Amino acid sequence: MMGTYVRIVDRMNYRIGRIAMYVIFAMMAVLLWSSFTKVMPGVRPSLWTLEVAQFLMVAYYILGGPYSIQLDSNVRMDLIYGAFSLKRKAFIDCFTIFFLIVYLVFLLGGALNSFAYSLGHFTQETYSFLWGLLAAFFTGGPSGVGEEIGVLERSRSVWRPVLWPVKLVMITGITLMLLQSISELFKDIACWRTGDADPFGTSPIEKDIA
Repeated sequence: MMGTYVRIVDRMNYRIGRIAMYVIFAMMAVLLWSSFTKVMPGVRPSLWTLEVAQFLMVAYYILGGPYSIQLDSNVRMDLIYGAFSLKRKAFIDCFTIFFLIVYLVFLLGGALNSFAYSLGHFTQETYSFLWGLLAAFFTGGPSGVGEEIGVLERSRSVWRPVLWPVKLVMITGITLMLLQSISELFKDIACWRTGDADPFGTSPIEKDIA
């Protein structure tokens, strides 16, 4: 059961992370276009470039986060931790990853509240509102959803884009990070019991080298 979950989640986040790597080039292209419009004669500077670049950066780091955890490339202090044995490291990681899971659960709740707010829902009944949106989508399609939402939240910039798409990306990334954290907890428990650094054979490092 644990092995099946770990393999499915790791495979999914590995592929999403590899795709998210290339979002950085889209962000660079947007910023390059922004620079050209500021120096090219007869071309008015674009109003959308800065915020689009910010939205792409959000997608880049939040969708690539689970992949970073897989590669064990997240930032941490190894001054004392690095001297521990493999089993002791796994034992400590079981506790630290648990606190990360708790943090991500609260973060996901806040993201859902913010997403509901961006769709014009200003009361505290966030989850019933979101369930109602899903029900409206399956029964009435996009038009049914349009009847449920209120005034869309917009950025305060001159361009004033709606904010629900980037908040939906954040919900997706936090959910993927939560799933990956649970996968890491299962791997740490198995490593603590067996002493195997890769108990389920899902390490992406070997894939990258190969």
